[in-house]
Amino acid sequence: MRILHTADWHFGRQLEGRDRRVEQAAFVEEICRIAEERQVDLVLIAGDVYDSVNPPAWAEELFYEAIERLSGGGSRGVVVIAGNHDQPERVRAAAPLAAKHGIVLLGLPKEAPLLPEEPVSASDRVQIVQGGPSWLELAVPGCEHHAVILALPYPSESRLKELLSESFTQEEMQLAFSDRIGKLLNELSAHFREDTVNLVMSHLFVMGGAETESERPIQIGGAMTVSTQAFPENADYVALGHLHRLQKLREKPLVRYSGSPLCYSFSEAGQSKAVVLVEIEPGQEVREEILYLTSGRPLARWKATEGIEQVERWLAEGRDAGAWIDLEIHVSDVIDPAEFQRLRKLSDDFLKIQRVVVREDRQESEELEAQAKLTELTPDQLFRRFYERKRGARPDERLVAMFQRLLLETEAGREEEA
Repeated sequence: MRILHTADWHFGRQLEGRDRRVEQAAFVEEICRIAEERQVDLVLIAGDVYDSVNPPAWAEELFYEAIERLSGGGSRGVVVIAGNHDQPERVRAAAPLAAKHGIVLLGLPKEAPLLPEEPVSASDRVQIVQGGPSWLELAVPGCEHHAVILALPYPSESRLKELLSESFTQEEMQLAFSDRIGKLLNELSAHFREDTVNLVMSHLFVMGGAETESERPIQIGGAMTVSTQAFPENADYVALGHLHRLQKLREKPLVRYSGSPLCYSFSEAGQSKAVVLVEIEPGQEVREEILYLTSGRPLARWKATEGIEQVERWLAEGRDAGAWIDLEIHVSDVIDPAEFQRLRKLSDDFLKIQRVVVREDRQESEELEAQAKLTELTPDQLFRRFYERKRGARPDERLVAMFQRLLLETEAGREEEA
């Protein structure tokens, strides 16, 4: 069975106020093409299909178009779970309609897939053979073996408590989050068989995973961190969502984050985005292949220490063509507003421009010398300099004398208090 693992689509997300829908639509085209060309049997989408609980209408339309096309008219399995960015009810809202296309939509950890009232007679359509809360068995056309999937949508503390309260004691409820997840998954793994392709999918923060700035935290002080040992030993593959960097966390079972299909913050600059293709046959070694994506625009960080002239030179050279750019430009003084506007118009690819005022070494040296000299001046000399700077004229001697009297009175008062 060929399985395509993806996650963290974040449809509706912007970058520094820029709309990403063109790139996200291009990703849909690319992943649908991959599914067809590589003859994928099952697609796992491990959460965060949207960027917010109330996504724009176009984002929902794009998501439904994507899963309908991926299903191949019911000939390819598609399983989607909600992530921490998603509204669970919104993700599962179309479940009755989606099920007719072999698509499973799950919003909450306790949910069971919709089972057909009557067995599907056609051999060219995906069939949900059986299932219950957080698991299902799927038959896919052309595959000799069924897939058993433990599908655990984002298990927040409140959702997890609701799920486990009936089957676990109060004492067990006090165990660490990782232990509770591990117990749940191991209990569900009783549905795995030696003749099935055994899969786990969830939206979690797993210990050892590398984070980026674009993920909304789902843990506080490590309280919602899951150990790699929490996943059942008899699983063939664990498909995770939440972390946006492509990464492998364990070999057996194979535990992976597919990462996001697009770069969603400049902390991801330079990262290659991908989907993961795994081929599994019961009792055999899992074969995996990383398929790198080309649909999203890369992100680049420029640090122009030589000023605007260096930026103009890089643009003329075509540096990072097609990328969104975070520009840091070093200048010796404040940039004139007209010059700054000209800089912005040099390229539409500049999303952020940060000005860093860097003083020359000579100027810094002179300032340090001046500060050192100030320590050598008497209080009345310091007062004269301060007055001249603030008023633009020298103080008369009567004012200086008044300052000296006030200074003496203040010092006398401090001595009395001491």
